[in-house]
Amino acid sequence: MKTIDDLGDLRGKRVLVRSDLNVPLDGTTITDDGRIRASVPTIKKLSDAGAKVVVVAHLGRPKGAPEEKYSLRPVVARMSELLGTDVAFATDTVGDSAKAVVAGLADGDVAILENIRFNPGETSKDEAERGAFADELAALADVFVSDGFGVVHRKQASVYDVAKRLPHAMGGLVLAEVEVLKRLTVDPARPYAVVLGGSKVSDKLGVIDNLIGKADRLLIGGAMVFTFLAAQGNPIGTSRVEADQIDVVKGYLATAAERGVEVVLPVDIVVAAEFSQDAAPEVVAADAIPDGKMGLDIGPESGKLFAAKLADAKTVFWNGPMGVFEWEAYSAGTRAVAQALTEVDGLTVVGGGDSAAAVRTLGFDERAFGHISTGGGASLEYLEGKTLPGIDVLED
Repeated sequence: MKTIDDLGDLRGKRVLVRSDLNVPLDGTTITDDGRIRASVPTIKKLSDAGAKVVVVAHLGRPKGAPEEKYSLRPVVARMSELLGTDVAFATDTVGDSAKAVVAGLADGDVAILENIRFNPGETSKDEAERGAFADELAALADVFVSDGFGVVHRKQASVYDVAKRLPHAMGGLVLAEVEVLKRLTVDPARPYAVVLGGSKVSDKLGVIDNLIGKADRLLIGGAMVFTFLAAQGNPIGTSRVEADQIDVVKGYLATAAERGVEVVLPVDIVVAAEFSQDAAPEVVAADAIPDGKMGLDIGPESGKLFAAKLADAKTVFWNGPMGVFEWEAYSAGTRAVAQALTEVDGLTVVGGGDSAAAVRTLGFDERAFGHISTGGGASLEYLEGKTLPGIDVLED
C-alpha cells in the first residue's frame, strides 16, 4: 500500500484527507481533543508539502441531514489552534460552499468541510447513491489520503468509494495503527495479555473468540464481567448482565481452559445501590454481590491482581474501562490498569474509544503507553480477523 511519500510532488494538488475528528462535545466545547491532535501530523505534512488540503470527517451520528449540534465548527477552531494557522470551513459537504472554499485554497492551505454524514450518500447502503456522492467528493480533489483509522471498518463514501476514484495512499496515522495491530496478531512477544472491559460481552465476542487462540491471558473487567460471573453461577445482584450470552461465555471459559489460556476475573467488586455518581460505594467479594446492589468497578484487590498479571507481560492490548471511570468513586479499577500498563516492559496498546478517553481523563501522560489507538471499533474488528474495507481498498 502506498504512503504519502509515494505520491510524489504534491505542491498545488488538491488532497482530500479522510480524518477521524469525531470528538466528544459538551455543547460546543470539546472535552477530549485526542483524535484532532492525532490527525494533525498528516495534515501538517501535506500542508508543508504545498498541497491544498481538504479534510473530510464526521462527528456524532446525524441521520443524513444537517444538525447544528453535530457541526464540525468547534473542531475547525481547535484544528486552527493546533496547526497555528487559519483553517477554512465549508458549511456544506459538496455544495456551493465546499466548491468555493476549495477553489479559494492557496498552496499549503487547509480546509475542513462540514460533517460528511450530513449527506445521506455517505452512509447509504445503496451503492449507486453512495457512489454518486463519492463522485462529487472526488471532483473536489486530485488525490485521496486515508487517515481516519476510526472509520476504516466502514464501507462509506469518504472511506471506501472515493479511494476507488482517485490516486490514493494511507496517511501516517493509519499506517502507524496498522503496523501496531500487526504486532498484536503476528507473532506477538510473550507473555501476551489482553485486558477487556466496557459494558457488553456481545461487543467483544469476536475478539474474545479470536484471541483465545493467541493470547496467554485474558483479564476481564467492566460491566461485561458480570456475564462471566453469572456464567460461573455467582450472584450478581442488579448488575448489568447479558443473559443471552451466558452460555457463550461458558463455552469461552471451557475453551480457554482447554487451550491453557488464563482467564483472570476480579476477586472483589465496588457496588452501589443504584447507578448514580452520588451512590455510596461498598467493596464486596466478586462471588458474593448482594441482592439489590450493582457492580460499578472492580475492587482494590482486583486492581492489584490485574497489575500483577500484567507485570511480566511483553505485549498488552487493553480495550474498555474497568468501571464507571468518569465518577471518582468508581475510577480506581481503570486507574490501576492504566498505571500497570505504564510499567510494562514491552508493547502496550490502548485500544481506542473509552479506554483512550480514560487515559486522558485520569491524567496519564500518553507517552507512557506504547500506542493509543484512535479507533476502538476498527481495532477490535482487526483483532477479530475481519477485513477492513477502508484498508482493503487501498491495496493496489
